Amino acid sequence: MSALQRALSVLYPDQCLICRNLVDQPGALCPDCWRGVPFVQGHVCDACGAPLPGQGDGAADHCDDCLTVARPWDKGRAVMLYRDAGRRFVLALKHGDRTDLAGPAARWLTERLRPLVECDAVVVPVPVHWSRLLRRRYNQAAEIARAMGPLLGVPAVPDALTRLRATAVQDGLGIDARFANVADAIVVAGAKRSALDGRTVILVDDVMTSGATLAAATTACHDAGASRVIVGVLARAVRSP
Repeated sequence: MSALQRALSVLYPDQCLICRNLVDQPGALCPDCWRGVPFVQGHVCDACGAPLPGQGDGAADHCDDCLTVARPWDKGRAVMLYRDAGRRFVLALKHGDRTDLAGPAARWLTERLRPLVECDAVVVPVPVHWSRLLRRRYNQAAEIARAMGPLLGVPAVPDALTRLRATAVQDGLGIDARFANVADAIVVAGAKRSALDGRTVILVDDVMTSGATLAAATTACHDAGASRVIVGVLARAVRSP
């Protein structure tokens, strides 16, 4: 470490991503927050990454949601559950102007997805409507996707997908209403179709609840000629047991 770096570390010590307590390195969580984040481990649903009981037998097992609702994508993985410190992390990235969290989120998601990524892949985020982008100033999924491209060694195309209309907020809607809300709302931008044609698309979003938005985005990718779609989300919302 250079003298300048040592001086900066004294003036601006590294802080936990969530609670701001001091940590040993940048982009890290303190021990308490690390234990508080419900990272997904062990046997998971092959379609959404939700945790499953048992060790699995190598088969493509699925959670109850993914057995009930057809998933148009091929496989899916999640980093954490959308609760407790995991929920606070996601909300800070999404609504708290904490774009600095996109880098750690991308590293975690890359670890989950690397075994599924092929050399012909391209990373694409779920889009937000321009009116919402004006208010929020950034698309958190796009920030994660931009950071994931170099980590995976594949191109990232943050503007590949477009929302044709400002859909209603999904919170509080039933599953049928959620799917109806986003039906035909997402398309591939005309100039970007060639970037997806014949490729495996790594479709990135911050949270998966019903999967309606991811399904609409997946359909748009297939319509543009994508050969496969792999879904990667920072957090998976699951029902409490």
